[in-house]
Amino acid sequence: MTHLKEGDKAPYFRAKDQEGTPIDLNDYKGSKLILFFYPKANTPGCTAESCNLRDHYSLLHEKGFKILGVSADSEKKQQNFKSKNELPYSLIPDTEKEIIQAYGVWGKKKMYGKEFEGIHRTTFIIDEAGAIEKVFSKVKTKEHSEQILEHYEN
Repeated sequence: MTHLKEGDKAPYFRAKDQEGTPIDLNDYKGSKLILFFYPKANTPGCTAESCNLRDHYSLLHEKGFKILGVSADSEKKQQNFKSKNELPYSLIPDTEKEIIQAYGVWGKKKMYGKEFEGIHRTTFIIDEAGAIEKVFSKVKTKEHSEQILEHYEN
């Protein structure tokens, strides 16, 4: 699991989104950024999580949040996932796992009794100054927006 904790400076990254448009973490300074890492596009849990964020996008945006999703899927797979689910935010195809490794979300996982390497579903809220404000390591895929909003209402 991630070695990052609340209060740490968010690891800097520059990447391209699903369309090849450059994305720089510094472009999000002055906003709260929901940076969510998901295991694989078009799987039930990842679709539920991404669509939950989509369905609450306006409310999250009103509260000052921007959203970026990251997985190790290819640019084409990310394009299809975004298009198919009408996601209003960018996805980063981190095929080299540079951002995934920097945020410490790659590691051993277990499913159906088998061990394998993969992305641990994790969300980081990065504050306006670039520090990690909150880490969600137990993401409720169908209620993720609610998890985030509830944290900020308390």
